Amino acid sequence: MVYRALADCVVLVHAAFVGFVMLGGFLAWRWRPVVWAHVPAALWGAAIEYAGWICPLTPLENALRARAGLEGYGGGFVEHYVIPLLYPAGLTRPAQTVLGTVVVLVNLIAYGVLVRRDLRH
Repeated sequence: MVYRALADCVVLVHAAFVGFVMLGGFLAWRWRPVVWAHVPAALWGAAIEYAGWICPLTPLENALRARAGLEGYGGGFVEHYVIPLLYPAGLTRPAQTVLGTVVVLVNLIAYGVLVRRDLRH
């Protein structure tokens, strides 16, 4: 039970990190210090997708699930709603390249607006 709960927590942290990678630049519009955490996170997220690497959180989660005696992602909210966002079915290298490009483009827009605002003031 404890290992399953820990695995679910890892998935939630992973989902939050992915959300931060995608949208953290917009948080910087309001809270400038976020830039210092977001830029490295966004670079990491894009690198993971472009290089086809596996995020270290994935093997951690799988190890915790194995320790809990679980196979795959059966039953529960986390497994049905969060995991498909992180691990879409049929994820291919070209799809990962598209995802990496989306990360870069969204963040270029966010930081482009931020820099433009700073230059106006």
